[in-house]
Amino acid sequence: MKFINTIKNIWKIEELKNRILVTLGLLLVYRFGAQVVLPGIDAAQLSNLSSQTESGLLGLLNAFTGGAFSNASVFALGIMPYISASIVVQLMGIAIPYLQKLQKEGESGRKKINQITRWLTIAITLVQGPGYIYNLFRTLPSEAFMLGDNITFIVSSVIILTTGTIFAMWLGEKITDKGIGNGISLLIMVGIIATLPQAFIQEFASRVFESNGGMVMILIELVIWFAIIMASVMLVMAVRQIPVQYARRSASGGYEKNVFGSRQYIPLKLNASGVMPIIFAQAIMFIPVALAGLSDSDAAQGVTAAFQNIFGFWYNLVFALLIIVFTYFYTAITVPTNKMADDLKRSGGFIPGIRPGTETSEYLDRIMSQITLPGSVFLALIAVFPAIVVQLLGVQQNWALFFGGTSLLIMVGVAIDTMQQVNSYLLNRHYDGLMKTGKNRKAVA
Repeated sequence: MKFINTIKNIWKIEELKNRILVTLGLLLVYRFGAQVVLPGIDAAQLSNLSSQTESGLLGLLNAFTGGAFSNASVFALGIMPYISASIVVQLMGIAIPYLQKLQKEGESGRKKINQITRWLTIAITLVQGPGYIYNLFRTLPSEAFMLGDNITFIVSSVIILTTGTIFAMWLGEKITDKGIGNGISLLIMVGIIATLPQAFIQEFASRVFESNGGMVMILIELVIWFAIIMASVMLVMAVRQIPVQYARRSASGGYEKNVFGSRQYIPLKLNASGVMPIIFAQAIMFIPVALAGLSDSDAAQGVTAAFQNIFGFWYNLVFALLIIVFTYFYTAITVPTNKMADDLKRSGGFIPGIRPGTETSEYLDRIMSQITLPGSVFLALIAVFPAIVVQLLGVQQNWALFFGGTSLLIMVGVAIDTMQQVNSYLLNRHYDGLMKTGKNRKAVA
């Protein structure tokens, strides 16, 4: 009943209702576009492409695009070129003074950075587009290309793929501005969820109709799935609270310790880097396959086979180690302990027992290093868990992708972020929120 009342309260808030409807409408447009096949390609001949993307790295990419990759859709490249461009710009901001200057200019600087990201997205799509078309030539039969494989078809298809990516990027930005939640993240999440029903149906058919464990195994898998979802929620939400006290100005103009005020905290997230280490690691995992493909030797073929099998031992071992390394790297560049210490000092705050300034910065850096280790190991364990359930339980590979990795963490992170935004609207109107913290915050207010 509480949940039903919460849903009713959501529809009572006109602005929130309109934002949800806009979000659902734009997501529906994106899913519709994922089913539109590139002009000149016979949709009936796409079975070979679908079989190619059933597993391996291409299967993972197909899951992120919601099946658009295997459909030879106008959204085949999805929003991934924009994600790649965003990562590149973010990393370049560490070394390029111009980007560092833009980051400090507030809203105007953010707009310029967004414009740079958009142009870089177009450049990346223009590189990936021909690669995707040539993969179609190699995979599909010649009769699948109704207009032939001439230069006109290639150029027009690349332009359409680029336009599709830019349109998907525009949809994501409109969802962020006019809808609810982060638009780009929602597009990725919807693409991932779109493949979930089919993956579960395939697993159900394998277990029940082929007498491969029956309903008992299905129930065991669902219990494990919900357990790993809860673990992922804990990983996303977990924080280490650092107590902070602030000085207040007295009537005489001096400062005294704010003893009677409520103690405040600096929340340091256990997983401050989010899913970025997994995305970085997966990008690196493409490199050995690409380099090994340049040679026909037996060793090169062995490397290719090992790193193309995303459920194999060596792939997941290297993958987990890279995630741990990138978690430390990304946390170091995204959690500026020096700036946090300076801001704390300027606002008259201090950590009890720690001197403001350099000592505070070193203390925060030490705490971040301590909590990043278990966070990175836990993140790596969740990332390789799909391989574990495949090897131990014999789960179908498409269904196993939802037991961990980027897919699950993106779904959990986006769901929590969206619920928090809905919560803020409900709490501002003095309604109970969707999350447990909502009622507590309301009582405090």
